[in-house]
Amino acid sequence: MPEPRYDVIAIGNAIVDVMAPCEDARIAELGLAKGGMTLVDTARAEELYAAMGSAREISGGSAANTLAGLSALGAKCAFIGQVADDQLGEVFAHDIRAVGIDFETPVRADDPPTARCLIFVTPDAQRTMNTFLGASQFLPPETLDAEAVAAAKILYLEGYLWDPEEPRAAMRRAIEAARAAGRKVAFTLSEVFVIDRHGDDFRALIEDGLIDILFANHHELEALTGTNDFEAGIAALDGKVPTLVVTRSAEGAVAVHGGERAEVPAEPIDKVVDTTGAGDLFAAGFLYGYVRDEPLETCLRRGAIAACEIISHYGARPEADLRKVMDAKLG
Repeated sequence: MPEPRYDVIAIGNAIVDVMAPCEDARIAELGLAKGGMTLVDTARAEELYAAMGSAREISGGSAANTLAGLSALGAKCAFIGQVADDQLGEVFAHDIRAVGIDFETPVRADDPPTARCLIFVTPDAQRTMNTFLGASQFLPPETLDAEAVAAAKILYLEGYLWDPEEPRAAMRRAIEAARAAGRKVAFTLSEVFVIDRHGDDFRALIEDGLIDILFANHHELEALTGTNDFEAGIAALDGKVPTLVVTRSAEGAVAVHGGERAEVPAEPIDKVVDTTGAGDLFAAGFLYGYVRDEPLETCLRRGAIAACEIISHYGARPEADLRKVMDAKLG
């Protein structure tokens, strides 16, 4: 097997986040589900954008955020995702390449425009996300770079992108390429509503032994396994997923691998500013340790530290020197 060119290659939504502070009363006025993620069409996206206050545009997308964290730590990464030939598409491509991530997916010339996520952040740091998926839903399987997938230690897949037909087919093709090359496949469940729609697919991937590393939060674990007993949920996946990583918000995180179990508390923080991207950056920290064969507990600590940095400011991309932060905390 040739030496891997990348630590992690990811397939995900290519999205630009548009973030603005918002009072709770405004959330109610707009009929939004506080703290959740809702898919919106073009008309609703335009309505919500008009209702936002002063906003910041930051390239995002769950898997792309994870790669940004990995790259900040020094990992070699590549991203596969679809943008349109428009201004936000240029913003996304510039931002991801600027942090050292290879991104070679050809732009889409036709409508719809590049995806964007309109995020309302309330004073309690909860983020209410309204996502217009746009061009990201049209990632053709034939554009998949199978050689790049085979050249990465880990293929990382974003559950959010499983809904549309074209990228779902692209991800299935990528799984085949990764498995044929003897690489690992990591999957993040993304959100409960994704499991509600595609849980049977995800359970089939697990039963068929196609997922090596599964990321979930405790709500997603419950939705996937059908039990609200946390330990029973962990047990339900025992032996089916080689590495299971479950985050529990302020209660920390648990990982199970090869009969070993590790737990870490959440990192202490003075003030939570914005929880956007906490799970994405947790995955980044964990995977950074994983590709370096670090102990399971160290991988979890890295995840917790990365998540703590991201919730200390607006946006889902690191602002501090993540490597220095991590080195200082891990000693």
